[in-house]
Formats: sequence, structure tokens, C-alpha cells
Amino acid sequence: MERTKPPALLPRLLALLWLLFLFLVSIKLLESSIKLMGEDAAQDLFLGIAHPLAGLAAGILATVLVQSSSVSTSTIVALVGSGTVTVETAVPMIMGANIGTTITNTLVSLGAIARRSDFRRAFAAATVHDFFNLMAVAVLLPLQIMTGFLSKTAVAIAGQVNFGGEGDSFKSPLKTAVKTVAGWVQSCLETIGLSGGWEAFAMLAIGLGLIFLSLTTITNLMKVVIADRAEKAMNRALKKSGLIAIGIGAVLTIAVQSSSITTSLLVPLCSSGVLTLENAFPVMLGANIGTTITAFLASLATDRHGLEIALVHMMFNLIAVGMTYPIAAVRRIPIRMARTLAIIAVRNKMIVAGYVMVTFVLIPLLLLALL
Repeated sequence: MERTKPPALLPRLLALLWLLFLFLVSIKLLESSIKLMGEDAAQDLFLGIAHPLAGLAAGILATVLVQSSSVSTSTIVALVGSGTVTVETAVPMIMGANIGTTITNTLVSLGAIARRSDFRRAFAAATVHDFFNLMAVAVLLPLQIMTGFLSKTAVAIAGQVNFGGEGDSFKSPLKTAVKTVAGWVQSCLETIGLSGGWEAFAMLAIGLGLIFLSLTTITNLMKVVIADRAEKAMNRALKKSGLIAIGIGAVLTIAVQSSSITTSLLVPLCSSGVLTLENAFPVMLGANIGTTITAFLASLATDRHGLEIALVHMMFNLIAVGMTYPIAAVRRIPIRMARTLAIIAVRNKMIVAGYVMVTFVLIPLLLLALL
């Protein structure tokens, strides 16, 4: 009878929880550093844009700049609520924000780049969210342009709501703790005399360093903490009901108020083999639904137009999930595309840099320049 296993397991579990918290802090540092470099630029991107494709590009770039769809969607809600941007103009921007936020997953997957098999699984888990959002936009944006069904439906629903007054948003204790630690790091940098671009660069370097350190250690710990039986049990549970997995993703995202955190946490789980890509995918879809709560909270401080664009955000994600997940053949498309790209990326690491630059920077910039 082995008495050493329980005591050995407890420190590993505590270490795992600490590393997960450290990972969240690193994501916050990354977000804060990019905000310092481009928060005003992100807001300016939304102004003076009329063409739908330009709006889509602006939503992608703005979200990439601030590394948070919550920030960009809240900004869009505020602009719509103030009358600066119309609901119809803002719809493609909301869709672009959905695409732009997935770049965080790709950065997270780089923590496993030195281990071929782990990186292949991590990169597939990171990009399956990209392909899902790209598919959703490819179908729903043309329909919106031709019929205006999203904006018209949102206006009709908002018209039935007795809307007014400000409200208090839910404060996630976890998000508060993460923000406190990240703020302490930023204060330390300011104490030693760093400011402006140097402060942003230092926070970016610390954030990336902590991401690689935490994810590398998490991947190794996952293999020890979660035994083979537990892995199979977890995958069987998620496989039995996609609705449960979607619900888990939605609830977790509402709790931390960030889809990037939820989806990024799945990357090391897939990298270590704890979760299969098929079972992680519906959790990511749930994260897409859960992140719409941020727009609703932001709309509490605006008028009815703010509520309308928040409803658009929710309907877009619900329809995207509804048209993708229930049909097995459609559900497999983003999974197969992600796995194929991951195999290519393992063979040539430059593909990763090329994919990120083309998808999240060059194409949006080209659209903004031409339209």
C-alpha cells in the first residue's frame, strides 16, 4: 500500500493552481502592455468607417491592438450608444472583434514550440477557434449586408425592452486578483523609472516570458496530475454532451469576463493530451457565447442603441454555434483545417509567423487601405 502518492499529488495540484494564476497574470500583462501602445489607436480605428469590410478589418485590428475582445466590444457599444457609430456600421466591427481576439491563443501555443507533438496539438487547438470565427463571418456578414437581419432583429427586440438607467456589473474575484497582481508589476516598473514605450515593452517581455514558463510547466504537470483514466473520463464526459461542454465554456467565460482566458486555458490541456481537440472545441464555442455578457454590461451605461449592438453580438455568436456544432460534417471542417495547418506549422515554424501576420495584420490593413 503506497502512502506517498496522496502527499505527492497535493503539492502538484497546488503548483498547478498557482501556475494557472500566473498564466492569467501573464495574459493580463500582455493585454496591458498592448493597451499602452495602442489603446487610443484602437478607438480611432472605429471612427469614420462606413464600408462593411473596412469595419470588419477595424474590428480585427483594434482587438489585436488591445488583445481583448471585451475592450473592443465595450468601445463599440459606447460609440453606438453615443450615436457616433450606427448599429448597421458596428455589426461588421463586432464580427471583426470575434476574429481578432483569437490571436491570443496562437501566442499561447508558442509555449510548446520546442516539442513537436505537443506544439502540433497546441497550434491546432489555437487555430480551430480562428477557423470557426472565419467561417461564421464568411456566412453571416454577406447575409447581414444583403438583408440587415442581425441589426433589424436587434432593433426589434430592444424596442420591446423597458431599457434605461445604469447598473452595476459583476465583479469576478479571480479577474480582480489577476488585475491586482498585474498592476503591482506595472507599479514596480514605474518605480524603477520606466514609462511610455519602455514600460510597455518591459511588460510585454515579462508577460511573454511568464506565458512560456507557466505553460511549459503546466503541460508537464498535467501529464502527472491527471492520470490516463482521468483523461479518458474527462473526454468521455465532454463527448457525451456537447451542450454541457458549451455550457462550461460559457459559464467560465462569464466568470472571468474574457473568452481569451477560457480558450487559452484549453491550449495547454490539448497540448498535453488531456483534452482532445473534438472535446475542447465545444468549450471554445461556449466561450464565444459567454463573452457576449461584456457587451451587455457595457450597454447598461448607454441608451437603447447600446443594447441593440449588444444583442447583435449575442445573436451572431448563438447563430454561429447553432449552424456549426449540431451538424457533424460542418463541425469537422474547422477541426480538420486546424489540424492540417498545425501539421504544416510543425514542419516549418515560419508558417506560424506568416499565418499571424497575414490573417491578423496584413489583410485587415489592406482592406482599410483599399476601402
